[in-house]
Amino acid sequence: MMSQVGFRAGRRVVSQSTRLVLPNSSPASVSLIREQHAAAKEQHIEDAKKHFLIQLDNKQKAAALREAWPKPDFNIEAFKDLLDHDNIEMRNQFREFLKSDLFKPRYNMTLEEERDLALKRLQAICDAGFISVLDFKNNPLKIFAAHELAVIDPAMGTKMTVQFNLFGGTVLKLGTERHHYLLKGIDNLEDVGCFGLTELGYGNNAVEMETTATYDKATDELIVNSPTPLAQKYWITNGACHAKHIVVFAQLYVDGKNEGIHGVLVRCRGDNLEPVPGVTVEDMGHKMGLNGVDNAKLTFDNVRVPRENLLNRYSDITPEGKFVTEIKQGGRARFLAMADQLLSGRICIASGCIIAAKVCLSIAVRYAATRLTVGPTGKSDTPILCYQLQNRALMPQLATTIALTFGLTKVKNAWAFQPEDGSDHLNVVRMCCAIKPFSSWHLGNVVTTARERCGGQGYLSASRIGTYFGSAHAGQTAEGDNSVLMQKVAKEHLGLFKPHTDAAPANLDLSNAAHLEYLLKARENLQYANLRKKLAGAMIYTKVGKSMPGMLKPIGDKLQEKGIFNTWMLQEQDLIQAFAKSYADRILCEAFKETMAGKYGPVHDSLNDILNEVFMLHLVSTVEKDLPTFMENGLLNPAQAKQLIELSQQLCEDMAPKALALVEAFGLPEDMLQSPIASDWVAYNAYDNQGELQTRQEF
Repeated sequence: MMSQVGFRAGRRVVSQSTRLVLPNSSPASVSLIREQHAAAKEQHIEDAKKHFLIQLDNKQKAAALREAWPKPDFNIEAFKDLLDHDNIEMRNQFREFLKSDLFKPRYNMTLEEERDLALKRLQAICDAGFISVLDFKNNPLKIFAAHELAVIDPAMGTKMTVQFNLFGGTVLKLGTERHHYLLKGIDNLEDVGCFGLTELGYGNNAVEMETTATYDKATDELIVNSPTPLAQKYWITNGACHAKHIVVFAQLYVDGKNEGIHGVLVRCRGDNLEPVPGVTVEDMGHKMGLNGVDNAKLTFDNVRVPRENLLNRYSDITPEGKFVTEIKQGGRARFLAMADQLLSGRICIASGCIIAAKVCLSIAVRYAATRLTVGPTGKSDTPILCYQLQNRALMPQLATTIALTFGLTKVKNAWAFQPEDGSDHLNVVRMCCAIKPFSSWHLGNVVTTARERCGGQGYLSASRIGTYFGSAHAGQTAEGDNSVLMQKVAKEHLGLFKPHTDAAPANLDLSNAAHLEYLLKARENLQYANLRKKLAGAMIYTKVGKSMPGMLKPIGDKLQEKGIFNTWMLQEQDLIQAFAKSYADRILCEAFKETMAGKYGPVHDSLNDILNEVFMLHLVSTVEKDLPTFMENGLLNPAQAKQLIELSQQLCEDMAPKALALVEAFGLPEDMLQSPIASDWVAYNAYDNQGELQTRQEF
């Protein structure tokens, strides 16, 4: 039996043919068989030349193997600056800073060591001045720029975002001069703080929280109390070890009236981190990831603080004990004002998830370019990055990571520079609530794919990919559960959306980006029309049901079962989630086009072709992931769906030779990645490394 090896569409295909060779075969017949075998082998090699292949020497060092790959025809530094968008000089300095030994990963550590290391790293970043809570006023994009690099260490980055965004940003924006004495201590970490919004019993429905802050006119104090176990502040970052302060969100009672949720500054530890009376702090212990983050449960037993500790940007209690407020609408409106810092928090999480995706893809691509295995010659001389199996998995995610980076640029600019009159606020809310889920879901997919495509090497902690598994899941839950946030996106989008009026192409050309954009818009239009129709009918049932008086109330209750709540929460979640995702897909498409058009800064001439290639693969991949919807609604027929998949395969193959240059444009060199398989993984395995990058003594 002879094995015939050929290449078709970038895949290694093995077929079998049987030929009987008798023991007493003549030399001529044996020679003929050898000639046929040689001819077949040459033909298979010729077939392979139709696809991108590169033959290398397994004995060469990894650096030489990467150097042998084709050189890019675009300016890598210009691409990096386009992806970075803002604060370029600060980012470049930060990259150099993150190369220091302090940021070299360590894996076999105790919980206490992980937490101490996260704080030590954050302290170094603060001492170097890479982030300040005052950036929110002076240079808001710098806050996000810091997250786009610092969260290469997700535990330290999580502590940073709580210190500077949730705690610091809240003190800055919801507080006034009487609270701003803390700002210097926030910047230098003398005053570590935490953000007490989530309760054990109240997460996404935080507006119903049980914690109270009751004004005592006799002593001119606020009494902060957790009345039941459900009221304990839960998942509080920085709370278990390092925080001295907490912004406690509570139902504010003045003269017996509930004035809604407000923030109150409370000490949770003394100046030397000693316990304080009335505040119980319980360590939440070991988690599935990010164990450098010290999460806690906090309970308050009638803790008294001065009236002035109320964060009074919008509401206050006068010295005479009277409640005054700028927000007249009442409870929910006041809660939304208090929780507004969650919007920038979602951008911070998206920033961290996108840098994590870039790290994982940089590692996976660099490894795949140097991991050689069986090629058309039968020898281990072909990088696995050439294989369709590999590039079909990694290239769409590489394209989407770039698209998400441009999407992040659009969202953070919209947040940072929104009109002061609030005219664009709901649109900003919609974008912030979409970019966080899309970025963290994407990271989850990238981590799983990169780990798998790196084989056993990817499973080692030292390869670093696994670090971001916990990071992805933290991002999917923190600052609002992803799917719940997408309900918020759908709700706001229903009110803001104006159906697209693009005419259908006379002849759909799937290699035309404009035609792919049309498909995305047509899907969004269909979902909007369908959802609006269902909700319009439900609204009638809700209104009629609620209006039923007295004895007719049971009938009204039955009618309401067909109303808004049941329709939204129990019957149409698939459609609601799909509609929100269609919006997010379109926003990424728009952001990519705006970037190429120079809206967010000049685009180097050498980048035009590669940007169009990446954009095309991202669009094709986006449609490909939802092919059933496009086919079900008659937007694509089976033949077109097949054509789209073939186009996607070709685009992935075409991008593979450029992948090394694309990940280089992420600005993550070897001494930042700190992953053996992204560097010289053979040399790393030439000694007893114990799965670490440095010895215990060096650490």
